[in-house]
Amino acid sequence: MLSVIIPTEGVEQTAVATLAALVPGAAAGIIKEVLLVDGTRNGVIERVADVAGCRFVGFEGSSQGAALAAGALQARSPWLMFLPAGAVLDTGWIEETTQFIQSVASSGRDRAAVFRYARSPYAETRLRDTFWAVVRKLIGPLSDQGLLIARDHYDRIGGYPPQARRSEARLLRRLGRSSRTMLRSRIVMTG
Repeated sequence: MLSVIIPTEGVEQTAVATLAALVPGAAAGIIKEVLLVDGTRNGVIERVADVAGCRFVGFEGSSQGAALAAGALQARSPWLMFLPAGAVLDTGWIEETTQFIQSVASSGRDRAAVFRYARSPYAETRLRDTFWAVVRKLIGPLSDQGLLIARDHYDRIGGYPPQARRSEARLLRRLGRSSRTMLRSRIVMTG
């Protein structure tokens, strides 16, 4: 049903935190595969993928968009979930994601979803955090809120352009507010 694509940038700790949060989704059968995408070639993420039972995808390029595009190209499921490494989803994400997918399938309308951003309760509040909270209110979700989208919808709107600057923001803009849903489930960044 769902392929989860996680660009890792060669950091083991953040990748493992996100994988641990996805275990209940795999046990529930909503996750068909998890792809760890890495272009650093340091071998760390390849070992993590092997131990965790994930697919490792190496790619050429240094941009986040190139990593996301490489993962989407290799994914086999009809639905794609893009999560940044270090993202931990609320416990209710499985039921809500399933309902969203069923709703889109029955409506016949192209829709995508992002998760509600939440700061880690252990992080210190900084002026920068306040700034980004205002930005989220004004322009909408940012790339660290994940993305849930049907593969055919992703392909129709052109996906993540691998060579473009800020390709994550470009894709969210192409989706527009009218075809994007904010899920109730929160996403918390651990690293």
